[in-house]
Amino acid sequence: MRRSPAMPGLSRASARASRAVRLLLDRPDTAALLAEAWLSLAWSRLLLLFPFRRIAPMIGIPRSETEWREHPRELAQQIDRIADAVRIASRIAWWECKCLVRALAVIRMLKRRGIEYTLYLGTGRDEAGRLAAHAWLRSGSRFITGAEERNRFTVVGMYAAFGRSLDGP
Repeated sequence: MRRSPAMPGLSRASARASRAVRLLLDRPDTAALLAEAWLSLAWSRLLLLFPFRRIAPMIGIPRSETEWREHPRELAQQIDRIADAVRIASRIAWWECKCLVRALAVIRMLKRRGIEYTLYLGTGRDEAGRLAAHAWLRSGSRFITGAEERNRFTVVGMYAAFGRSLDGP
C-alpha cells in the first residue's frame, strides 16, 4: 500500500526544485540569473512589509512613462531571459509571489543592467465583483510581467526609470 505524503504541497515543491536544479546544472549563466531572480523575489517580498509610500521612490519617477519602441534584438533577448528567470524562480519560492512582487524583482534586475521600464498599477473588479489590484511591467514595446491580465484593470499609477514625465514638458 502506497502512503500519501503528509504534506502534498511539499512533494510538488521538491519536484519543481529538482527541475530547477537540473536547469541550473545545464548552464552556469542561467544558474546565476536564476539565483539573482530568486534573491530579487525575496528582497521584493520583504519590501512589501513597508508602506508603499516608503518604497515608491525606489521604483521610479511617479506619473512618468518610458517610450514605446522596439529594443535591439540582444536587449530584447536579455529582457526575455530576465522575465523567464523570475517566472521560474517564483514557482520554486516558498513565499507568495504575486504580480507586484514579480514586477519589483524584475525592476531590481533591470536597474542593475541600466534598462528602462515602466511599472503600471491598476485597479478593477475580480470575477466575484470585489475590488482587485494588479501590477504589470513594460520595457520598450514588451510587457514583461502581468501582461495577461492588464486589460481588466484601469491604470491608477505609473512609475518609470529613465522615462519622460506626463506632468509637463
